[in-house]
Formats: sequence, C-alpha cells, structure tokens
Amino acid sequence: MPKIARELTALQVKNLKNPGLHAVGGVPGLLIKIGKQSASGVKPSRSWIYRGRVNDRRIQLGLGSCSSVSLAEARQLAREQRILIDKGRNPVEFRAEQKQEQARAREKRKSFKDCAEMYLKHRLKSLSNDKHKQQWRNTLETYVYPVIGDRPIADISINEIKNLLEQETQKRSGEKGSFWEVKTETASRVQGRIYDVFAFAITKEFRATANPAEWRGRLSTLLPPAAKIKEIKHHDALPYSKAPHFLAALLKRNSITRAALAFLLVTGVRSGSVRKAHWDEFDFDENVWTIPPAHEKTGNEHRVPLSTAALAILKSLKQLDGCNLVFPSSTGKVLTDGAISKTMRQMRERGEIDYKGVPHGCRATFRTWAADKTSYSDEIRKAASGHSFGDAVKMAYQRGDLLEKRRRLMEEWSLFLSSKQ
Repeated sequence: MPKIARELTALQVKNLKNPGLHAVGGVPGLLIKIGKQSASGVKPSRSWIYRGRVNDRRIQLGLGSCSSVSLAEARQLAREQRILIDKGRNPVEFRAEQKQEQARAREKRKSFKDCAEMYLKHRLKSLSNDKHKQQWRNTLETYVYPVIGDRPIADISINEIKNLLEQETQKRSGEKGSFWEVKTETASRVQGRIYDVFAFAITKEFRATANPAEWRGRLSTLLPPAAKIKEIKHHDALPYSKAPHFLAALLKRNSITRAALAFLLVTGVRSGSVRKAHWDEFDFDENVWTIPPAHEKTGNEHRVPLSTAALAILKSLKQLDGCNLVFPSSTGKVLTDGAISKTMRQMRERGEIDYKGVPHGCRATFRTWAADKTSYSDEIRKAASGHSFGDAVKMAYQRGDLLEKRRRLMEEWSLFLSSKQ
C-alpha cells in the first residue's frame, strides 16, 4: 500500500519547487510531478500523478496538469482510482477502455456528409453515365450539404428534411419559390438520394431511428405528390418530316460533332452510346455495332445493325493514331453532350435550319417516324432504339431473332433520310 504522506495545503503545494515527485497527502498515492527549470526561463511543468498497486503490480496514471486541475480535484480523481482498485479493476486498463468507447461513440456520431461521402464511394461505381455521377454529387453539394451536411445523421428529423425540400431557390428564368414547387423534378430526385444515404447509415448502425426521408407515410403527409405539381418536360424532337433536310445540312460541312450528330440521327440510339463509341465495337463484315453495357443506359449490351447511311458516315471518318474513339473531341477525349447541342444550336443561329429540336430528341424522331410510317411491331421499334422491353422480347432479342428485322427497319429509315422531302 502506498505510504501515507502528510496532507499539504494548496499553498504548500504551490510553494514546492524542487524537480521530481512529491507526495501531497490526503489520498495515498497522489503525487505532484515538477519538471526541471529550462535554460530559457520557462516555468517548469507541474502535473498530478497517481501511483498504486493492482495484483502486486505497480501502476502510474496521469491525472492532468496543475494549471487545469486543482488540488481538491486531483484528490477526488485519486479517490476514484482507489475505488476502482478496491473493486479489482486496473485504472490504466479502465481508462483505455473508456477511450475506446468514446472513440466508438464519436465514430457513430457521423454527420450526414460523412455518411453521404461513404455511400457515394460505392454508389457511383454502379452508374455508367458520367453525367449522372456528377448530378448525384452536384445536387448534394448544392441543396443538401449547406442545410444538413454537418448535422449528426442520428439526430436529423423529418421536419429538417421537409425544410430542406422547401428551401427557397430560383430557376434560371428568375422565378423564385420553394425547391419542391419550383424545381420539382430535381427536388424529387434529391429526396430519393438522401433516402438512400439514410438507408445506408441505418444499415451501418450510424442511425437507430426510422428513415426521415421516406416518402410513403412520412413525407407524403407533409408535401404534395411530385407528380401533381412537376412540369413534365420532354426533349424537343426534330419533326421527322425535317429529318432528311437536317441530315443533308449536317453533312455539308466536315466536323466530328456534325458526324456524331448525323450518326445519332441515323442509328436512333442514345447520345452517350454515340459519344463513347470505339472503333473496336464495329464489325464491318457483319455490319453490326455492338454497344457494350458500360456505354448503354440500360446496362445491357445492344447490337445495332448498320444501315447504308450509318456505314457512309463511318467510312468518311479516319481513326486518329493512338485514339480508339470514333468521335473524339479536339483533345482526344469523349465528346460532351454540350458540344453536340452547341452544334445544333449554331446551325439554327446561322440559318442552316429553322426548326426546333435537340440531339436527345433524335431517338424520338426515329420512333415517331417508325410508328407513323412503318408497320413494324412496337417490340421491333423499341428494340431498334435500345429501349427497355419485357422479358419475352428480351429473350428473343438475345437469341438474335430481331436483328434482321431491325436491320430492315433501319435500312428503311436510311432510305427515308436520303430522300428529298
């Protein structure tokens, strides 16, 4: 048992000057440690130490600096260590366990942003479209992080989510209002994204209570349904009667973006598949373009029969050394959506065309023409543009039963595009 020392007063302890350990009494094992005087004249350090024995093993524990812990507080802390020893606990091990518990508690007090960034690491890997990946991050940084980003995810309430979705915002047109009312489609997507983050946090045990971003039975009782208020916007589709003129106007000038836009029109596929197309995806013996799953929004491989018009565009292009992209940008990278849209916009500004339409509307142009001017089934038309379809059609498509039928459809489209309307 530690030697019982004479109990010193606070003034007596203050007057202790000699470097080393000094018993201060009051509680067996309580010492003050005084450091050596430095050459620079800085006051020596002074701190509290507790010494004791656990199972015949000496232990030593720091109780804090004398500048922040008073003599009375140090004696109380020393008594607490004595109580632990009397109960058969090792104070050093007990403190280490407390630190571990505190660390675990801090780990569980993740902020919404912490959880969102953890979730994004694996969520973004499942998205094939770079634009969609960027939209995920942009919407969180613009609408979510400024409101609840630093809040502990365990504490966020449904009313906070409601307030987030009703924050004031502004359209490009200048119209101001509630996020849910003014930018309904974006707000609805944000609601779905933060729901996913909360679901992730609950699975990881960073949150014990229900998902506050859940729509059914929760947010649905506080907000009007998005379907009731959102403005349904479709991409402006080029009238198919103007498609032959548009293709001819495109091909009057040589440029990669014009060639990409022309190829988009004649194939009827998605813009991303065209922009990311590689030369090794094309089989010129079979005249088939095989779009890999990574370049398809559906995540499925899509085979496109190459029509006369499509082959003519490809044959007019030259593969750049060291670049496998069919339609590379000036820097040798994938063309952006913006670059193709800009080409179409500039054609209107220069008076080359006088009708509305955007690149993403080219698929709709093809589908409308096919529905109005041909007798091909809906299944064939959907398969031709890479549209999602039912299991029975999917099985037939995978067997290749639809390829030749689609080839005939695409050749008819090619003939239509080369006609003079």
